[in-house]
Amino acid sequence: MFRLQASNSVKLQALAGPSRAERRSSGLKQDFARIERGRRNRALILIAPVLLFVLVMFVGPIGLFLFRAVDNSVVPATLPRTVAALEGWGRDDLPPEEAFAALAADLREASRAGHGVAVLARRLNAAETGFRSLVLKTANKLPQDPPSSWRAALIDLDRRWGDPAIWAVLKNESGALTSSYLLAALDFRLAFDGSVEPTPPERALYRPLLLRTLEISGEVALLCLLLGYPTAFVLSVAPQRWANILMIGVLLPFWTSLLVRTTAWVILLQGNGPVNQALIWFGFVEAPLQLIFNRFGVLVAMVQVLLPFMILPLYSVMKGISPQHMRAARSLGAKTRTAFLRVYLPQTLPGVAAGSLLVFIMALGYYITPALVGGPNDQMISYFVSYHLNETSNWGMASALGAILLAATVLLIVLLGRAVAVKRVLGR
Repeated sequence: MFRLQASNSVKLQALAGPSRAERRSSGLKQDFARIERGRRNRALILIAPVLLFVLVMFVGPIGLFLFRAVDNSVVPATLPRTVAALEGWGRDDLPPEEAFAALAADLREASRAGHGVAVLARRLNAAETGFRSLVLKTANKLPQDPPSSWRAALIDLDRRWGDPAIWAVLKNESGALTSSYLLAALDFRLAFDGSVEPTPPERALYRPLLLRTLEISGEVALLCLLLGYPTAFVLSVAPQRWANILMIGVLLPFWTSLLVRTTAWVILLQGNGPVNQALIWFGFVEAPLQLIFNRFGVLVAMVQVLLPFMILPLYSVMKGISPQHMRAARSLGAKTRTAFLRVYLPQTLPGVAAGSLLVFIMALGYYITPALVGGPNDQMISYFVSYHLNETSNWGMASALGAILLAATVLLIVLLGRAVAVKRVLGR
C-alpha cells in the first residue's frame, strides 16, 4: 500500500512539472550564463581595438607579402592571348602559328602600355634565366607590318623562340598562381613537361642556405644557454641588492642600438683592434687573428645581443625554485652534482626550453649582424630576402624565402610543444 502511494506521488510530481527547487536552480544557471556572456562581451569590446590594430598593421601586411610567393598575375594579365593559345599545346613540338601571333600581339600591346614589358621580362627571368633579354629584345624589334608567318619572324629575330623549352616556361607560368617561387626557394624547378625536378647542383643555393641559417641559430642558442644558465643561477641566489646591480648589467644591452653594438664589435675584433692587441701583448699569439668576417665574429656578436633573452626566462624560473629542495636532497645523502642533476635541473627545464626557443627564433631572422661581421659563407636567409627586395625587385622570391623560414619556425614550435606535452603525459 505504501509503495503504491509513493508511486502515485512520483507520478503526480512528474505531471505537475519541475519542482520549485529545480526552477530556482535553472534560473540561477541562466543568470550565471547571462553574467558570463556579459563579461565575455565586455572583454571582447575592450580588446577589439588591439585586435583590429594587429590585424591591420601586422597580420594583413604579412599575409599580403606571403601571397607574393604564389602570385602570378603578371603573366596572364600581360599575355592573355598567348596563355589562351597555349592551353591545348602538348609540349611535344613547337606551338602552332596562332601562339606566335598571339605572343607578338601581346608584346606589342604591352609595349604601348609603358612598363608592362619590363615587368613581364623580370617575372619570366625569375623562372628561367635569360628570359629578360629575350622578351625585351623581341618587344623592341617586332616588325611593324604583320609578316606572312609569325613563327618564322620570331625565330629569325631570336633563335631561342625555336626552342620548345622556352614555350614550356610560358605554359608553366600561365596560371594565376605559381609554385615556381616556392620550388626555387627549395632548389627545385618545373621541368619541360611540367613535373618537378631538382635544380642542378652548381645552381643549388637555398637549401644549403636554410641549413646554414638553422645551424647558426642553433649554435647561438647553445652558446647563450651555456653562458646564460650560470648567470641566471647567480642572479637567483645572490642577495637582492647585488642581484639588482647584476640585472642592470644584463639589461644594459637593451639600451644600445643593435647597429651600434654590431659596429662596436667590428672595431673590437678587427686585425689591429683591442682584442688582437691584448692577445699579442699577453703573448698568446704572435700575429693578429682573423676574428671578424667569419663565423666566429657572427657568433660573438649575435650571442652578445641575444644573451639577455636567454637569461631572463631562466631567471624567472630559477627564482621560483625553493632552495630547500637542494638542501633536502643533500641531507638525504645526495652529492651536490647528483642533487643538481636530479632535483634542480629538471625544475629549470621550462626556462631552458623557453629561452632556447626564443633565442633560436630571433636568431633565424638576423640580417644586420651577419652582414656586418660575417663573411660570404656566413650570410643567412634574411640577407637574401633583403637582396631580392632591394637589388633585384623580385618580391616573389623574397616572399617565398620568408614563407620557408616562417614554416620552419612554426614547425619547430609545434614539435617542441608536442615534445613538452608527451613529457608531461609520461611524467604523470
